[in-house]
Amino acid sequence: MSVAGFIASQRTEHGVSHAVACRALDVSESWFYKWHDREPTPRRQRRRELTAAVEAVFTESGCTYGSPRVGDELREQGWAVSDNTIAQVMADNGWVARRVKRPRSTTRQGKRPAAPDLVRPQFTAVAQDVLWCGDVTEIPTAEGKLYLATVEDRFSGRLLGYATSAHHDAELACAALRMAATTRGGFDAVDGVIFHSDRGSEYTAAATNALCRSLGVVQSMGRAGSALDNSPAESFNSLLKVEVVHRHRFRTRVEAGMRIVTWITGFYNPKRRHSLCGGMSPINYENQMVAVRAAAAAALSRDEAA
Repeated sequence: MSVAGFIASQRTEHGVSHAVACRALDVSESWFYKWHDREPTPRRQRRRELTAAVEAVFTESGCTYGSPRVGDELREQGWAVSDNTIAQVMADNGWVARRVKRPRSTTRQGKRPAAPDLVRPQFTAVAQDVLWCGDVTEIPTAEGKLYLATVEDRFSGRLLGYATSAHHDAELACAALRMAATTRGGFDAVDGVIFHSDRGSEYTAAATNALCRSLGVVQSMGRAGSALDNSPAESFNSLLKVEVVHRHRFRTRVEAGMRIVTWITGFYNPKRRHSLCGGMSPINYENQMVAVRAAAAAALSRDEAA
């Protein structure tokens, strides 16, 4: 920071008059006010506008985006700016994204036989509704624990299904699976999907097995006690804790559930940028891929007709 900038900041931060600050630093008051009242240079004006733009994106993300995701957002808005410049702006203003903490497992080993691991652990999919991952995590509230079950499509990272309950049981897992099937157009639309989870009792239960059979969904399970065997679901749980749960103290389970669902539907699925999607949001990525494949199919039809 320049001497003039330091003098200007003292009045804002500490209530010190400019005259006192100038005398303390042996600087001419007339020189300071000439600097203070001058028109900003184009470079300085651009920096101000960039700082405001970075702050807007960082704030909209819930203060969770680092410089790469902020950069993706700004470049999509038309800014020509590097991640390093954005990182410097964020550092100058003390804007630091929250760090992900290692999650605590809530898995309770089921007594029924587990399904084989069909993933091992290749969590990528060439199209939507090829591979889903699911898990259950706990949310603390003043009223007691709230449990959240999720179903994620590994093609785009989109949360297709989610359900909350005060109970950690098979019905919770089934509710999330039913929502995922409904999101994709109904029970007949998800036949053949692989659904990967841990070996928790809610996933090995007879009710969950029966629902998967009725949907045509093929169950897959990782090894007992291995978080890496269901790493995408664990990663989402960590992200949820960092971006939502650790920032609030929930009085009731209803309050926690509403906050989480609002975050999923209002930010995570439609807006949050994912490396899995090349920096796009899950819904935008799915929509783009549908359009690309439709155009390719149309072009192929024209070639065949010719």
